[in-house]
Amino acid sequence: MVAAATVVVAVGSVTGMMSALGDGRPSDDAKPLVTRAPSLLPLPAVPTPSPTRTSASPAPSPSRSSPSPKPSPKPSAGKEDPATVAASAGLYRHPESQVLDWVAAHPDDSRRSVIESRIADRPAAVWFADFTPSTITARVRAVTSGGAAQGRVPVVVAYTIPGRDCGGASEGGAPDLDAYDAWIDNFAAGLGSREVIVILEPDSVAQADCLSVGQRADRFASLARAGRVLKAADPRARVYYDAGHSAWKPAAAQAALLEQAGAASAASSDGIFTNVSNFHRTSAEVTYAREVLSALGGPASLGAVIDTSRNGNGAPADGEWCDPAGRRIGQEPTLNTGEARIDAYLWVKLPGESDGCKGTPGTFSPGYAYDLAT
Repeated sequence: MVAAATVVVAVGSVTGMMSALGDGRPSDDAKPLVTRAPSLLPLPAVPTPSPTRTSASPAPSPSRSSPSPKPSPKPSAGKEDPATVAASAGLYRHPESQVLDWVAAHPDDSRRSVIESRIADRPAAVWFADFTPSTITARVRAVTSGGAAQGRVPVVVAYTIPGRDCGGASEGGAPDLDAYDAWIDNFAAGLGSREVIVILEPDSVAQADCLSVGQRADRFASLARAGRVLKAADPRARVYYDAGHSAWKPAAAQAALLEQAGAASAASSDGIFTNVSNFHRTSAEVTYAREVLSALGGPASLGAVIDTSRNGNGAPADGEWCDPAGRRIGQEPTLNTGEARIDAYLWVKLPGESDGCKGTPGTFSPGYAYDLAT
C-alpha cells in the first residue's frame, strides 16, 4: 500500500493526510498538505502502493486489498455514525491545512458550513513526506510546539522511507537508508518533550513484499532504529508501526513482519496503526488490530490506532480505492475509544483530499469533502 502526504502516493493503506513540506516556505512553516490514500484495487501476489497526494511530496493512498477485496464486516448498530461518537478528546488541530484554506477563501459557498463543522474543525495528522534534512526539525517543532501550547496531542506522519510505495504513485523518499536514518534523527529533534503520536512510515511494512530479502531486512532494521531514536528523543512520544488493514495480510503474517521491524519492542514501539487512507469499518479494524497485537507479542502496553477518516460506510464491495462514491467520514478523532488495546481513532488521511480521481492526488476537493460529510 502506499501512503502519500501532500504528494504522498500509497498503494497500501494510507491516503489523505496533511503534510508539512519544505518547498520554499519558511523553515518553521508546517502547513498540512494533501495526501492520498492507498489503493484498494485487487492486488497481484504482492500488494502494490498507490499514489497519494500533492506536489511537494506524496502521501500514501489506500492500500490495495488482497487478491479479492473482501467486503468489510458491518458494524454493530450505532457504532459507525460519527454523530453518535464522542468528539475529539485531547488531540491537536494544526491551524494550517488545505481544507482550512478553502473554508477561509469561500465564505459564501453553500457547502462551507458543512465542510467547516464536520471536517475542518477536526484534528488531523500532519504529514512530512519530503526529504528536506535542513528544515525538518524546525517544521516538526512548529507542529509539536503548537500542540504543547494548547496542552493537546499532535499527530505527525514520517513518510520518507527509501523505495516508498514500491515506485508507485507515491514514490520518493530519502535516497538511501543512511540518508533516511539521518533524516529521522533530525525529525526526532523536533518532537520536544510532550506527548505526540508518530505514525511511522505508512505502507513500509505491509508493502515490503516488493523488496528483496536483503532490502527488506535493511529496511526493517532502519525502522526499528527509527522507533528507538524517536522514543529516546521524546520519552512521551507514542510511535506506531504499519499493520496495513483488515483486508490485506493475515494477522499472523503481518505480525511476523512487524516483529522484524521493531514493533514488538517497548524501546521502539507503542504498537501499530491500521486502515491509513483506507475505508474498512472500525469494527473490522478493531478485531484485526487485536489479532495482530496478539500474534506480535511484546509488552501488554502495546496498542493500536485506527484511521477512521473515511470509513463510515465501509469499503466498497468492488474494491474501488480511488475517491470511491458513497463513502462517509467515520468516527471523530479521539484518544478515548472505549475499546481495549485501541489507543485512538485518528484522521490520518484528511477527508476531502483526493486520491487522484476527483482531482490531482493530494489536493483538496470541496465536492468530495461535502459528499463525505453529508
